[in-house]
Amino acid sequence: MKPTLFLLAAGMGSRYGGLKQLDGLGPNGETIMDYSIYDAINAGFGKLVFVIRKDFEQDFREKIISKYEGHIPCELVFQALDNLPEGFTCPAERTKPWGTNHAVMMGADVIQEPFAVINCDDFYGRDSFQVMGKFLSALPEGAKNTYSMVGFRVGNTLSESGTVSRGICGTNADHLLTSVVERTKIQRMDGEVKYIDDNGEWTATPDTTPVSMNFWGFTPDYFAYSQEFFKTFLSDPKNMENLKSEFFIPLMVDKLINDGTATVEVLDTTSKWFGVTYPEDRQSVVDKIQALVDAGEYPAKLF
Repeated sequence: MKPTLFLLAAGMGSRYGGLKQLDGLGPNGETIMDYSIYDAINAGFGKLVFVIRKDFEQDFREKIISKYEGHIPCELVFQALDNLPEGFTCPAERTKPWGTNHAVMMGADVIQEPFAVINCDDFYGRDSFQVMGKFLSALPEGAKNTYSMVGFRVGNTLSESGTVSRGICGTNADHLLTSVVERTKIQRMDGEVKYIDDNGEWTATPDTTPVSMNFWGFTPDYFAYSQEFFKTFLSDPKNMENLKSEFFIPLMVDKLINDGTATVEVLDTTSKWFGVTYPEDRQSVVDKIQALVDAGEYPAKLF
């Protein structure tokens, strides 16, 4: 069974006025998402599932889905504030979505096979889809609790325009994830990658340190764990009172690792991540994509 690619697109049309993910950066107006989907198809993924906001459906079908139909089956699922487990009600003043793991939960009815989760606005690169596709395709039928994450080398994920936030990963001798610590300020200084630690000090880390860029591999049992733990999350009054609290993927993964329920293999990739973290990054992304096209890594027109 071919794995599915689950794309987190619920922020489209709101946070960036719909522009960031639909920004044409390739030679023929291709978006970053177009490259991810092209790479996924070539890495053996068999279906796309997009999670979006319901009010964006019409636009999304016309501008996005129409492009990929004929190349790969596509499904849409919807993230809504009031899509909560029985017994829970969304605070009336809340406007912020419930976070990335809540978005993933929306795929439960349409995904019965191993699947990968990615952001729409990150350029992950061909090799990262190859290593993830290989991992998911090799899982035995009915596999459970055996997850993965593409661990980008931190030196391959920096912005020339300022600091970046990354989940710095701890791993054991078997390349299994032991921790993900979000570091909000990482940059290259004097030739070394450094981040601000808990004491406010700049601390150096090797260029090869794995970081999470929200590229995860799961089996469908992940949905049931998420459903249960989301109830625990919502039962905590401070998560209900804080109108910006979010149920993130690393929160769920961290719990499953610490409980000994699941393992997460960190897959090394030579791919260089890039994205538009700052407006001034845009031209550099356009140039990097053009260089990949010129090198023959991608055709000038994808779809």
